[in-house]
Amino acid sequence: MNTKSIQELARAVIETEAAAVNSLLERIDENFVQACELMLACAGRIVVIGMGKSGHIASKIAATLASTGTPAFFVHPAEASHGDLGMMMAGDVALLLSNSGETDELISIIPVFKRMGVKIIAMTGNSKSALAQHATVHIDVGVEKEACPLGLTPTSSTTAALVMGDAIAISLLDRRGFTREDFARSHPAGRLGRQLLLLIKDVMHEGDALPCISDVATISEAIVEMTEKRLGMSAITEDGNRLLGVMTDGDLRRALDAGLDPHTTPVTDVMSVDPKTIGPDALAMEAVHMMQDYRIQGLLVVNAEQQLVGALNFQDLLQAGVV
Repeated sequence: MNTKSIQELARAVIETEAAAVNSLLERIDENFVQACELMLACAGRIVVIGMGKSGHIASKIAATLASTGTPAFFVHPAEASHGDLGMMMAGDVALLLSNSGETDELISIIPVFKRMGVKIIAMTGNSKSALAQHATVHIDVGVEKEACPLGLTPTSSTTAALVMGDAIAISLLDRRGFTREDFARSHPAGRLGRQLLLLIKDVMHEGDALPCISDVATISEAIVEMTEKRLGMSAITEDGNRLLGVMTDGDLRRALDAGLDPHTTPVTDVMSVDPKTIGPDALAMEAVHMMQDYRIQGLLVVNAEQQLVGALNFQDLLQAGVV
C-alpha cells in the first residue's frame, strides 16, 4: 500500500463516519425527547449496558453521564447475568446498546428488567429488532455502512452511538442546570476543579511558616525573616496581629540603594503601606487574577478584622495546579 492509497482510505473512513453522524440529526425526534425525560425522572441511576465494541461505547457514555450530573454506571451484560444485576433496583433506567438489537446477552436480561419495573431505553441500528421492540423507548442510531472496507468492523456504528450518547448527556446537563461549579465538584483533580474549588486557606502559609515581624523591628530583622520563610516578603504587624504593611524584595533593594543602615533603620520607614490582601475563604484563582492585575508576586491573607492569618506567592499557586 503506497502513501496515496493510505491517505485516500483514511479520508474515506472519516467521510463515511462524518456522514453517519450527520444522519443522526433527523433522529432527534420524539423518541429522543422521551428518553431524556425518562432519565430526568429517574429516581435511581442510569445503568448503561453493551457487549463487545458497544460495551466500550456504553462505558464511555456512562462516564459522561456521571460527570455531567446524571448518576450512571456501566454493567457488562455477561456479568449482569451472573450476579451484577444485584447492583440494580426498581427506579433505575437501563440504557442498552446494540447495533443489531439482537445481542443475546442483552436480550436474556430484559425479562428481569420487566419484572423489576426498570424502564428500558434501547439504542440500536435496527428498529425491528427484539431489543427495540421490547424497549420502553427506542433510539435509532443505524448507519448506512461501516467505514471498514469489509463492512464488518464496528466503526461508523460505534461512532454514531457515541455521538448520540453525548447528545443525551449534554441535553440532560442543560435541563438540570448543571454549572461549571457542579462540573468542578465531580472533577476535583482536574485543573478546572482546582480553579473553582481550591481556596486561599488551602494553599497559604500560616503559623510558623508565615513571614511576619513586629512594627518595632529593623530592616535587618526583616531580611532574616524573609530569608528563612522564602516568600520574597515579610508582613509587618502591630499588637493584635493587625497588618500595617509589607516589606518586599523591591523595598529592600530601594532601602539599600538609599544607603540606609539595615541594623538601625526601622522597617516601618521602608515598608509598603496598604499592601494587597485577600481573604482566606476566597478562591485561589482570585489570587492569580490579583497578582496578574497588580503585577505582584505575593499576597498577604487577612481575616475580617484585618488581622494577618497567612501569605502566599505565585509559586504556591503553580504548585497547587491552579495555573
